[in-house]
Amino acid sequence: MNYFEEFGIKKELVKAITELGFEKLTPIQEKSISILKEGRRNFIGMAQTGTGKTAAFGLPLISLIDAGSRTIQGLILAPTRELCVQIAKDLEHYCKYLKEVKITAVYGGASIRDQISSIKRGSHIVVATPGRLTDLIRRKKINISTVKYVVLDEADEMLNMGFQEDLNAILELTPTDKLTWLFAATMPKGIHAITSKYLSDPYEITIGEKNAAADNINHIYYMVHEKDRYKALKRIVDANPDIFAIVFCRTKLETQGIAEKLINDGYNADSLHGDLSQNLRDKVMKHYRDRSLQLLIATDVAARGIDVNDVSHVINYRLPDELEIYTHRSGRTARAGKSGITISIANTKDMGKIRQIERQINRKLVYTKVPGGVKVCEAQFMSFMKKIQKVEIDSEEISKYLPAMHDELKDIDKDELVKRIVSLEFNRFIEYYREEEDLNIDFKKKDHISPRGADKKDNSMFINLGSMDGFNTDSMQNYLMEMTGLPIKVFERINIKKAYSFIDIKGPHMPDVLDSFENEVYKGRRIRVDGSGGSKKSQPRSSNSFSRGKRGVYGKSSRKRYKN
Repeated sequence: MNYFEEFGIKKELVKAITELGFEKLTPIQEKSISILKEGRRNFIGMAQTGTGKTAAFGLPLISLIDAGSRTIQGLILAPTRELCVQIAKDLEHYCKYLKEVKITAVYGGASIRDQISSIKRGSHIVVATPGRLTDLIRRKKINISTVKYVVLDEADEMLNMGFQEDLNAILELTPTDKLTWLFAATMPKGIHAITSKYLSDPYEITIGEKNAAADNINHIYYMVHEKDRYKALKRIVDANPDIFAIVFCRTKLETQGIAEKLINDGYNADSLHGDLSQNLRDKVMKHYRDRSLQLLIATDVAARGIDVNDVSHVINYRLPDELEIYTHRSGRTARAGKSGITISIANTKDMGKIRQIERQINRKLVYTKVPGGVKVCEAQFMSFMKKIQKVEIDSEEISKYLPAMHDELKDIDKDELVKRIVSLEFNRFIEYYREEEDLNIDFKKKDHISPRGADKKDNSMFINLGSMDGFNTDSMQNYLMEMTGLPIKVFERINIKKAYSFIDIKGPHMPDVLDSFENEVYKGRRIRVDGSGGSKKSQPRSSNSFSRGKRGVYGKSSRKRYKN
């Protein structure tokens, strides 16, 4: 009997997870499985991303399933389609030797007919995103009244994305005697409302401190002027030649813009945001997972559920507004016990936010200077030398050309030859950084500090959508969050009229919000937005652009079809 069997896990599951490379249960798995396998208690598990939460609830859930019944017994809710698909695949791998246990993934961006067919054939565990599950319930294509176990995975992310109303509606349709298992990395206020209503007397465990960052992540920040933010990003990448990173931006527009700049400047980069079709998203993620891409530029919403090993750096191109999001971003690196680095590019207005993050994660963010040209070239040079030392030589093939090469290079001595080889690789860097400028600013000087409260001004935005378009306060709020990628608290007051609405938006976010509606069309009508801090009137699309658009959640056409 091995370690896993001694822990009470079914032999079939033990065989499968051993083949998957499981050597030992992680702390969250060990503490969770010992309670959940009994199937008697509601449960709350707090742990950072990358600590193995899927196995923590997946293994005991599979063990509790009655495969002889055709009813849905387990329901797992996840915030994004990527995470939904990942969980379903993991469970299928665990069930390699339990073929009778059927699992269905239910999420947007894929054929709803195929998902309905899978449910009709019989499914014991359904893994779903709240939006698609709500749609299936409305169509009366799924029955969750037989569910015995509900898992809320990354519950804090679901609340941050505005799914509380959907979660309440779904949970209301499940039996009152079901067990609910909630897993999260942070504890925002909204979770308490769910736990108090649906989790009576839960068994609660916490791995590490609540809302704290993983111990194996180093947190650093650079301080630059706003105009130098992109230059600082390039310096960071150039100074880390082997970087394999996710770069987080606030909006879809910024994400696409930064990715395009990096590509034009010769970097292996691509973007991931809400305007991409599922096929394009899958293509980008495939390239990133096989490391054809070195830099993935993403919005928070698009990156949720990404599970990629060996991400070396998480880079906050801009700090997030929600403190919990910083923790989630950081959790994309240092997975499975490995170490990682979280880098934040900040300006003087961010100092208050940095201090808040430090208090929340109980860690210091270390101020570091943006590397200068000498350090960048040195890092690149050392990386090149290592590649030379490690390169595999096909002696048999190369020997055919050696006489000609020796003859061609006979007049060049060894030192000169080395210089020329290095110059071929480094002339671009040397030329670029020859006239280097210092991007660092002394954030302690008073003349760099913004006036007290300068970034707290609120502005009101006009949008030509209202109740006649089917909007109420909640649906407008969700629409704004989807379009901009910004959190719920940015939209402070929403006043819905018949043909238009007014939305109070925190001052610093007004430009991002206005940019998000550029060239936007809703049900064939162009959207016009105006802000008191500036205005942007969306222009109508060409008929060709509109005809290619994919119908979205709110009946709008998708915006630009970006090339990848």
